[in-house]
Amino acid sequence: MQELPNPMFAIAQLGARPAFWRAPPSTRLPTPVAAVPVPTPVPTRPAGPGITVSWARHQDDVRAAQRLRYEVFAGEMGARLTTPLEGHDIDLFDDFCEHLLVRDEQSGQVIGTYRVLTPAQARRIGSTYSDTEFDLTRLRDLRERMVELGRSCVHRDHRQGGVILALWGALAGFMHRNKLDTMIGCASIPMCHEGARNGDAAASIWRQLSTTHMAPIQYQV
Repeated sequence: MQELPNPMFAIAQLGARPAFWRAPPSTRLPTPVAAVPVPTPVPTRPAGPGITVSWARHQDDVRAAQRLRYEVFAGEMGARLTTPLEGHDIDLFDDFCEHLLVRDEQSGQVIGTYRVLTPAQARRIGSTYSDTEFDLTRLRDLRERMVELGRSCVHRDHRQGGVILALWGALAGFMHRNKLDTMIGCASIPMCHEGARNGDAAASIWRQLSTTHMAPIQYQV
C-alpha cells in the first residue's frame, strides 16, 4: 500500500444518486479543493442490523475487499480478470484508493465494498480508471472536486438493500467532510438476458437513464 490513510467516518443518510452526480449549486464550494486532508479516524460504526461500515486501515482489509470483488466479478459475472494474486481482483489503482468496507458483525466477513480515488491520489497516479475507458476532457474543470467511485459489489447473500445504503451513507459523509461535490464512475451492464445475448437489459437502462439522469451537455463524455 502507498500511504494509505485511515478515513473512518460515521454514517450519514443518502438517497439514490446517478452515476455522475454533482451537489446542488447551494451546497457547492466557491473555490476548488487542492487536496483531500486525512481526517481524524473515528471508531467503526454500526450501519444497520448486523452490519458495520469502516474504511480499510491495513493491507488485510484491502485483501478482503479484493476477494469479495473477485467472487462477484469473476465467480458470478464471469469476468476474465488478470490478477497477480489468485482469488483476488487487483489492479494498479488499488494502492492509490481508499477502500470502504461493510462487514457482517457475526462473521466479520466483508459483504460489501467500494473504492474511492480522491483528486490528490488521481494526480499522483496521473489518471482515473474512467480515463482509460472514456475521454473525460469535458470534466477537466471538475477534477479538483471530483472523486471516482469503483469496484462496487455486495455479497450475493446480502442484497436486500441495507449494505448498499450503508456504503452510500459513508460516501456521503466522505464527500461532505472533504468538501467534494462531484462523483464519477464506470458501471458494467450485462449484455445477456435470460441466457440470451441480446442487449435488452443495456438498452432498457439506457432508455431510462437518458430520460431521467442524463448529465448536462457540457459534461457528457
